[in-house]
Amino acid sequence: MLLRRVIEHVETRNWTAVALDYFIRLQRDLRIARELLEELGALMTIKVLYMIRTLFYFSAMVFASACSVGAPPEREYADEFMANLAAHCGKAYEGKLVSTDDVDADIAAQKLVMHVRTCQDDTIRIPFHVGDDRSRTWVITRTEHGLRLKHDHRHEDGEEDTITQYGGDSAVIDNATRLEFPVDEDSIELFNREGLSASVTNVWALELTDAMFAYELNRENRHFRVEFDTTIPVSPPPPPWGAE
Repeated sequence: MLLRRVIEHVETRNWTAVALDYFIRLQRDLRIARELLEELGALMTIKVLYMIRTLFYFSAMVFASACSVGAPPEREYADEFMANLAAHCGKAYEGKLVSTDDVDADIAAQKLVMHVRTCQDDTIRIPFHVGDDRSRTWVITRTEHGLRLKHDHRHEDGEEDTITQYGGDSAVIDNATRLEFPVDEDSIELFNREGLSASVTNVWALELTDAMFAYELNRENRHFRVEFDTTIPVSPPPPPWGAE
């Protein structure tokens, strides 16, 4: 009895309709699967692009960092300052005191001349003549990260003064026009030893433009600045005391 009912059911079933329905369902499932794969592919593509972009930015940062380590901006500015100053080598310029501290009245009354006398790869020496006084020389030297300013003071016989070889290294350099030099530890020790405690906070500055060179000293209640017109050279003065 059961077998007969199964046979009757099979015989009466529309197998064409069954096959068509199966084919339609299969097509629908394939379409859904294809859409899922396409979405997955898009997501994978976006992910890969993001990874590539991240790698590019990381590489760029590493390259920039390497370049920065190789040539610090401070050293570049220092090199530019030295090159600009060396362009005046052998020339002398007359200047004037532009600060107004009463203690400098005698200097203001003198003829002031700077002479970019000697220029080496790492050192430039600039005697500063105050009238007939040839005791002062500014010495600018390259350091690992910037420049150093020292003051070489000599007696007329060429011997070093007790107060000499003081100065400091350049502070943070963010341009090639003006450099500041806070007093260094050796100079502080010298000033304290010689009873010049007011000078332990000295900050010197050098400034160079297309038309002017300036030397400056600052501390609390003290300001000294002399400016030289570098557009009009003058006759070089005699050598500073102690020069070879």
